[in-house]
Amino acid sequence: MEIYLDNASTTALDDEVFELMLPYMKKYYGNASSGHSLGEISAIALNESKYKISELLNCNPNEIYFTSGGSESNNWAIKGIAEANIDRGNHIITSQIEHKSVLSSCKYLEEKGYDVTYLPVDKNGIVSLEALKKAITKKTILISIMSANNEIGTLQPIDEISEIAFEHNIFFHTDAVQAINRIPSLIDSKIDLLSLSAHKFSGPKGIGILYVRKNTPITPYIHGGFQQNGLRAGTENIANIVGAKAALEKSFANRRHKEKYVKELKNLFISKIKHQIPGVIFNSPQYSCLSNMISIQFKTIDAIKLVTCLNNRGIYVSNGAACNCNLKGPSHVLKAIGLSDEEALSSVRISLGYNNTEEDILSVVAVITQELKTLS
Repeated sequence: MEIYLDNASTTALDDEVFELMLPYMKKYYGNASSGHSLGEISAIALNESKYKISELLNCNPNEIYFTSGGSESNNWAIKGIAEANIDRGNHIITSQIEHKSVLSSCKYLEEKGYDVTYLPVDKNGIVSLEALKKAITKKTILISIMSANNEIGTLQPIDEISEIAFEHNIFFHTDAVQAINRIPSLIDSKIDLLSLSAHKFSGPKGIGILYVRKNTPITPYIHGGFQQNGLRAGTENIANIVGAKAALEKSFANRRHKEKYVKELKNLFISKIKHQIPGVIFNSPQYSCLSNMISIQFKTIDAIKLVTCLNNRGIYVSNGAACNCNLKGPSHVLKAIGLSDEEALSSVRISLGYNNTEEDILSVVAVITQELKTLS
């Protein structure tokens, strides 16, 4: 038995996506900046991918930039806006439950003299709009709030937050890496910058996307050549870019149907686990939550031991975000929503995927029930 329930960490590369990538790994290996025919083939693939992605996100192709992943996109968005707009102010607003790439970027900027406000969240992980408004000063240049949390699945009120930023003439960035099914029409939104990562929607690892609204002042994060409008240097990884485009296209196809299916699996898991383990606590909010995310607390049980036991049975879950797996101590997200150290350390994250089945859910609930008896 092998059941994968860690889709928030990464997803399996789609077979059709991989097949579309293969020619650009071996046959069409030209540099997209080269002037010869082989380079032109790569340049065409690059432009076609950019156009298709912009069509899916409903924005301008020149507003799409390719990066190495979500972490680079977040780093570039935050540091690039901060440096390009230092003459306007040095204040940034974010939340306490952001991805480490956002929090670490903000900590870095604090060391450089910037002022950062880390907004608290309620027990469901939601930022207070009133607290956000009160935090704004004349020196605020950027608000960065994630669309969906990567540990508990909380969906933030992005439309309202972006409207507040727009009204105060402040740039707004959102980490949408986990929110692939929730991305709005960017041409109609007030979002200035948006981060994505292909491996979260069955694309290849090592390729991310940063949307930067036209006329948004941002400094380059990687310096060198004049690729990507001179803002992101480096030879483009055409195979990965083609893969990102194909994966995004597939994820957008019937995405509402897929989300409904995964939500049904989630409801089945919650129902069955409640029946088998009375008193179990769910950290993920009941509403305003991703359809595939479940953060669940098994009191007095060490989450790492449970994850290890499940792994030995061929069931793959996590005790939190993959980027924190080597850090000791409780999750900063779970602490921010009010959990004690013991409660946070007894929590497991289950993130479902479209490839999961009802049989998977029933098997996992049965195994968890057995393992908890052993660990108790």
